[in-house]
Amino acid sequence: MQNVIATLKAAAANRAAYRRTRDEIARLPRDIALDIGIFPEDASRIAWDAVYGK
Repeated sequence: MQNVIATLKAAAANRAAYRRTRDEIARLPRDIALDIGIFPEDASRIAWDAVYGK
């Protein structure tokens, strides 16, 4: 039972990190995002790769 709880906690933490990362990228001003080589429209993919790996 402890293992299930730990797995659920880890999944919730990863999901929160994904949302936070996605939202931060999406909120970047377009000119700044382009300066660092990312497109705000790719926020979901970038956040997924950052949190869960490729």
